[in-house]
Amino acid sequence: MQDFGPLITLNDPAFIHPTTLIYGKATIGPGSSTWANTVIRAENDEVVIGANTNIQDFTMIHVGSATSAIIGDNCSVTHHCTVHGCVIEDNCLIGINATIMDGAVIGANTIVAGGAFVTEGTIIPENSIAAGVPAKVIKTRNNRDANRYNAILYNLNAAAYARGEHRAWNDPATVAEAKRRLEAFQSEHGPGRHV
Repeated sequence: MQDFGPLITLNDPAFIHPTTLIYGKATIGPGSSTWANTVIRAENDEVVIGANTNIQDFTMIHVGSATSAIIGDNCSVTHHCTVHGCVIEDNCLIGINATIMDGAVIGANTIVAGGAFVTEGTIIPENSIAAGVPAKVIKTRNNRDANRYNAILYNLNAAAYARGEHRAWNDPATVAEAKRRLEAFQSEHGPGRHV
């Protein structure tokens, strides 16, 4: 694993791609992963990424002028996203090429659609689907289980990449394990309910 600066804390992530760049003060939680060409910068404030969250290829995470970038547990921040000085709560999926700006808050169990632009200070309530430029809530739905399932698949894929295996999703055992983990979570917490 790369040798990052003294203010970088890696709490047993599943996989950090060799092309990941991290500067300033940042924490990456257990089971989380960063993928090819991810950039994380925190010259002031900090970047915090929770547990079992995946930061996919070509994503940029940066602090705002007066705001940290905080991403919760079991999130997927997909390819080419920009996350800038905002808060993304647990069990969220941020679609391809979405941008989330300073002071915005994405509530738990939410999907931000691909290409969406969440403007500064926007609050997206939990259990939402937000889309558009600027992004608006287009539907209210509890997306917890679907988003968490995606994060579980990425956690398993990250563990495989760390072993040098690049075809985990082609293995039926991987899908079976992801379903087992989701069902175990649901049996403890109940299924995510549509609202």
